[in-house]
Amino acid sequence: MKRHEAGLIYAAEVGVKTCDLPWRTRLAAIASGCFPVETPLGRKLFLLYYLTVIIISIPANAFSLYVSRQHIRQKNDLGVYLFHLALTDLTFTFGLSLWMDFLWRGVWTHGGYVCLVSIYSLHTNFYTSEALLCCIAVSRYLAVVHPLRFAWTRKVSTAAVTSVTVWVLVMGFNVCTITWQDSYYENNMISLCYVFLPLSQTMANASIARFFLGFLVPVLIAFFSTWRTHLAVKANRATMDEEQLRISKLLTMVLLCLLVCFGPIHVAFMVRMLLDGCEGFKWFLCIYKVSTAISTMNCLADPLLYCFITRTGQENIQQVLLFFLRKQKRTEGINCIS
Repeated sequence: MKRHEAGLIYAAEVGVKTCDLPWRTRLAAIASGCFPVETPLGRKLFLLYYLTVIIISIPANAFSLYVSRQHIRQKNDLGVYLFHLALTDLTFTFGLSLWMDFLWRGVWTHGGYVCLVSIYSLHTNFYTSEALLCCIAVSRYLAVVHPLRFAWTRKVSTAAVTSVTVWVLVMGFNVCTITWQDSYYENNMISLCYVFLPLSQTMANASIARFFLGFLVPVLIAFFSTWRTHLAVKANRATMDEEQLRISKLLTMVLLCLLVCFGPIHVAFMVRMLLDGCEGFKWFLCIYKVSTAISTMNCLADPLLYCFITRTGQENIQQVLLFFLRKQKRTEGINCIS
C-alpha cells in the first residue's frame, strides 16, 4: 500500500493476538493489518464542517475579546473569564488548520512534534473552556446568592488569578498525560496522529481522570450553581424581570455548553477503554470523529455568552449593526446621486 493511501486510514487489529505482544510490536501489527477506510464523501463533509467552524469562530471570538475588554474596564470579573475563554477558543481554532490540511491531503505530513502540539492544544481547549465556564457559573452564584459574604471573589484580580491558575493546572496535567507513544506512530508505510489502539495504561488513567475531574465535576458544580442562582433570582422581587432573564440565560447557556459540547467526547473517552479489537474499533472511529466535531462547537457557543447575553455584548452588537446600516445607507445615497 502506498504511503498517501495509508494516510487515509486508521489502524486496527490483524490476525494475531496483539494483546500478547509488547506495546510497540502490537502497534506495528495493528498499523499494518485491518484498515477501515474513510470514504471521500465523509472526509469532505468533515472538511466543510471544520472550515465553517474556522470561518465563524475567528471573527466571533475576536469580537468577543473586544467585548470582554469592555467588561474588564468596568471592573467586571465576568470579563476576565470571557477574555480567557475567547483566547483559548482562538488558539484552538487556529490549530484546526492542521486537521484541515490532514483532511485535504488525506495524510499527516507535519511530523510527530506538531502532532503532539495539536493534541495538546485540543485537550487544553477542552479543559480550560470547561473550567472557565464553571468559574462563570460559580461567580454568578456567589454574586446573587451571597453578594456580601464573598464580595472579594468578584474582584478582577481574583478572576485573573483564578484564570491563570486554570491555565497552569490544565497545561500541567496535559504535560503529564499526553505522551509520544499515545500520540504519534510512523513507519515506512503510514504515519498516525492520535493513536487509538492499543490503549496504554497512562492514557486509560488519563481518560478516567478527564471524565470525572475534567467533565463530571464541572457539570455538577455548574448545575448546582445554576439551580441555586435561579431559585435566588426568582425569590428576589427587587431584581427586574429583564435582569432575571439575562442571568438565567447566561447560566443555562453555560450548562448547555458543558453538556452538549463536551459530554459526547468524554463518553467516547470512556468507551474507548472497552475496545480491544478491529470490529469494535470500526464503529468507534465514526463515533469519535463525530463527538470531536461536536466538541469544536464550543468555539461558536462561547461567543454567545458575551455577545448575545451580557448587556455590554448586546450594546456592542447594536453599535456594530448601526455602523453597517449607516454605511449602507450612505453608499445607497451616493449611488442614487450618481
